[in-house]
Amino acid sequence: MSTQNIVTPSAEGIAASIRAAKGRGLPPVHKWNPPFCGDLDMRIARDGTWFYQGTPIGRPALVRLFSTILKLEDGKYYLVTPVEKVGITVEDAPFVAVDFTVADAGTGQVLSFQTNVGDTADAGKEHPIRVVRDPETGEPSPYVMIRAGLDALIDRKSFYRLVEIGAHHEVDGTQWFGLWSGGVFFPMIPSAELPD
Repeated sequence: MSTQNIVTPSAEGIAASIRAAKGRGLPPVHKWNPPFCGDLDMRIARDGTWFYQGTPIGRPALVRLFSTILKLEDGKYYLVTPVEKVGITVEDAPFVAVDFTVADAGTGQVLSFQTNVGDTADAGKEHPIRVVRDPETGEPSPYVMIRAGLDALIDRKSFYRLVEIGAHHEVDGTQWFGLWSGGVFFPMIPSAELPD
């Protein structure tokens, strides 16, 4: 009777694997479909802090490396290399949009978001903005899609700045307050529900 060596996934092993496979740009995680190797004690907090075994990961370069191999499948988050896939916990969104720039104005406006892990995305058809309101408090949580279904929670200071440049536009017969970017209007709240 033969026994197999069972290797428990570790953050160090995953980092070593991805460094070996990494070329220029983002790794092609959408093409990788390795076997599931279990869950890793890694968590991304709502504020964007990455934790490993309960301790914050203090090296920004390591957080950036892990962020490049993040994949969303069937509502679960994984770190994926060419040879292994491990589950991690994400409290809200995997990224935080910490700033943005504005080019042009009106319907031609382009909002370019920067994340806490160094990604950038121009909001538009491929990178939509959405606002989820808490059903009990009405508190908004704004998001922008960064890549491959991975959202960034837009931080509070950026959201306040976005509200300052918002506009009213009719969508399906209802007047909405929202944002233009990349030729697309992103509704945030019905105009009638705005406070006086």
